[in-house]
Amino acid sequence: MYGEENLSFGADHLIPKPFDPRLITRIAPAVAQAAMDSGVAERPIADMAAYREQLDSFVYQSNMLMKPVFEAAKRAPQRLVYAEGEESRVLHAVQTVVDEGIAHPILVGRPAVIEQRIARLGLRIRAGEHFELVNPESDPRYREYWGEYHRLMQRHGVTPDSAKREMRRRNTLIAAMLVHKGAADAMLCGTVSQPLRHLRYIDEVIGHRPGVNVYAAMNILLLPRHTLFICDTHVNLDPSAEQIAEMTMLAAEEMRRFGLTPKVALLSHSNFGSHDDASARKMSRARELLEQLAPELEVEGEMHGDAALSESLRVETFPAARLKGVANLLIMPNLDAANIAYNLLKMAAGEGITIGSILLGANKSVHILTSTATVRRIVNMSALAVAGVKTH
Repeated sequence: MYGEENLSFGADHLIPKPFDPRLITRIAPAVAQAAMDSGVAERPIADMAAYREQLDSFVYQSNMLMKPVFEAAKRAPQRLVYAEGEESRVLHAVQTVVDEGIAHPILVGRPAVIEQRIARLGLRIRAGEHFELVNPESDPRYREYWGEYHRLMQRHGVTPDSAKREMRRRNTLIAAMLVHKGAADAMLCGTVSQPLRHLRYIDEVIGHRPGVNVYAAMNILLLPRHTLFICDTHVNLDPSAEQIAEMTMLAAEEMRRFGLTPKVALLSHSNFGSHDDASARKMSRARELLEQLAPELEVEGEMHGDAALSESLRVETFPAARLKGVANLLIMPNLDAANIAYNLLKMAAGEGITIGSILLGANKSVHILTSTATVRRIVNMSALAVAGVKTH
C-alpha cells in the first residue's frame, strides 16, 4: 500500500509514509510555531514564510532552479489551461497551483468525472470558485471553435464534419483553441498519449513563433554534480544542421530565463573531427552556423559526451576549444541519442528529478508533458508556462 505513487489523505491513507520527505515542510513549521506560541522557543523564527521556503528547497531539488520562475508567475498569474483536466496528477497539481497563487487554472474535462475525482482525492478545489471548467461535451463556444478549426485546416484535408468531431473529442485541440482565441494565456498537455500527437494540434492551431521554423523539446536533469539541459528529447527524429542550430539558439534563450548562462556542447560519436561521416559533419556544420548566427554564444563541437563535462579531457584533444568549464546545454545529433541519454541519466544518476519537457519554437506559452510526469513536475511546468506568457 505504501509503495503506491500519489497517495492522498483520506479513508484509505490516514497515516503518511514514515520517511516521506514532504513531512518536513508540514511538521517542522508546526512544531516551530507551537514552540514560539508557548514561549519555549529559544530562537524564534522571524520569517516563517522564508523558513518554509528553506525547507522546500531541502525537499525539492528543483526549487532553487525554479525560484525565479515561480516568483515571476506569482507576480502576474495568467489563465492556464490543462488539456487533461480529469487526470488525478493534474488535479493534485492544480490544488498546489491554486494554493500558491501561480495561475488561474482552466480544466478541460467532464464535470461529473472531475467532481468525483476531486472528492476521492480529498482536494479542496471547486469548479467556478478555484478553476474554470470547459466541458468538451457541451460548451457554448463549440460552433465558433470548430468553425475556426475548419477555417485553419480546410486546405489540409479537414472537412466541416471532421472539424466538428475533432473539437468534441480532442482535449488538446480544445485547449489549443482556447489559447488561440484568447480565452486562455498558456497551456499544458501531454500527461496522456505521445508528445507528437499533441504537437500536431498545437502546430495546426497555434503554430511557430514568427521567424522560427522548428519545434524542439528540452528537458532539465537535476543531477548530484550537474544541472543539464538536454535537447531535442521528443520532436525531431534526425534534425538537419540548420534545425540543430535553430533549436540551440531557442534552448539558449530559454536557459537565460532561469538566470543561467548557456554553455553549449554539440555532441557526437566524433570528437573534433575524429570521424568524417554524415552525422559528424552535420554537428560540425551546426557549430559553423551558430558561430555566424549567434557569435556571442559559448558553443563548441562536435565532441564526445565526456569532453563536454570535463574541460581537461576537452583541452587534451582540442586546446583551442571555445567552450570553457563544464557544458550545461547538451545538443544531441538525433532523437534516439537525446531520448536515450535523458532517460538513462534520469534514472541512473538523477533519481528521476527532472523539469520538462519544455516546448521550444511555439507562438504561445504551451508545453507538452509526458505520461510519466509527476505532480511536482506538473506544478513546475505550470509556473514555467505562466512565466513564459510575457515572452511569447
